[in-house]
Amino acid sequence: MNYYSTNKSVPEVSLKEAVIKGLADDKGLFMPERIEAFPKSFFETIHQLSFQEISFEVAKKFFGEDVPEADLKKLVDDTLNFDCPVVHVNDNIFSLELFHGPTLAFKDVGGRFMARLLAYFLEGNDQQVNVLVATSGDTGSAVANGFLGVPRIHVYVLYPKGLVSEIQEKQFTTLGQNITAIEVEGTFDDCQRLVKAAFLDKQLKTGLTLTSANSINVARFLPQAFYYFNAYARLRERGVNEDIVISVPSGNFGNLTAGLFAKKMGLPIKRFIAANNENDIVYNYLKTGKYEPRASVATIANAMDVGDPSNFARILDLYDHSHAAIQAEITGYRYSNSEIKDVLNEVYHKYGYLTDPHGATGYKALDESLLDGETGVFLETAHPAKFTETVEKIIGVGKVPLPEKLAEFMKGEKLSIPLSKEFDDFRAFLLQQ
Repeated sequence: MNYYSTNKSVPEVSLKEAVIKGLADDKGLFMPERIEAFPKSFFETIHQLSFQEISFEVAKKFFGEDVPEADLKKLVDDTLNFDCPVVHVNDNIFSLELFHGPTLAFKDVGGRFMARLLAYFLEGNDQQVNVLVATSGDTGSAVANGFLGVPRIHVYVLYPKGLVSEIQEKQFTTLGQNITAIEVEGTFDDCQRLVKAAFLDKQLKTGLTLTSANSINVARFLPQAFYYFNAYARLRERGVNEDIVISVPSGNFGNLTAGLFAKKMGLPIKRFIAANNENDIVYNYLKTGKYEPRASVATIANAMDVGDPSNFARILDLYDHSHAAIQAEITGYRYSNSEIKDVLNEVYHKYGYLTDPHGATGYKALDESLLDGETGVFLETAHPAKFTETVEKIIGVGKVPLPEKLAEFMKGEKLSIPLSKEFDDFRAFLLQQ
């Protein structure tokens, strides 16, 4: 299958080229030339399949023309050596827990799959690929751990100084080997800008092979469709199969975009909710039809602190830039820090379920919007222990248990390189490596 740019001013490329390039030469994001839908019969028996089996069927729709079935199945099975269960929270609201992977965040799915697919495409090639990734928290750890020790690949993780939690930071600054952490004097938007600028810089393109592991890369964001299908299957096991609403904590909008792809593939989802924190650019677009990016602001739901969401370009393309069509598919909500704290505290003390700040925004949007007969699922995108200090202050009852995986990361020594937010400094750094 070929992939085209959302800016539509350069030729289409193969999957391999799209994965290695990351960003199209005209600054657009790659999109598959078509989206193949499942027959209705697939959804009648989907609950009989495991998460891994469902994911393989979905992967074939995207990657089956470019990767032989046996190889693709191995890629999927190696990626998903963990589950993404659906957990009941209260009456008609469920949590899709996406934190059971090695770094305890939803990005383990896309990050691990991309690492394996890129390594697959580089097999037998002596070429070194430099992976650039900007992170507001969990992307860096998922990508770094996914690529750790992979031959011929070096990962540079750019993150905003002082704007990620200590646990998140430890997960990608303590690894060493082929992982380099760069601590940028700026915001996540500055980090993302540096990565995008690097792909378009002639000097860097001449001297280095660069790709991205952010959700701008098709191999990162498309696999996130896997767990939407799994959520539907697990609800069917409980006798729920219609009027399903999914609430997605939204920052860079790769996660929600993957959900919209799943719906285009026939997944019976009634509607989606984009749950935002105070970085409400897309929320305002849904209300007004005007997309007006601005500098991001820091919140307790830091992975959503994005002022110019990259994947919004894919949403526009998916719906032919029709505000009405997008508005019909997505409902937007936005919440302040105090509102997020209140709902996190309420859900814990009322229902005994502990969310992280991002999941709390997703829950609140469902709680405010579900109609009679609807069933809601919110994405619990990271383990609450990744935000221990914040969560403990909110719920006010002792310590949040630290999972063994996170405890091991906390023992490591931080290794990071400080850098300004100026592109000239970043370019010079890369050329010296």
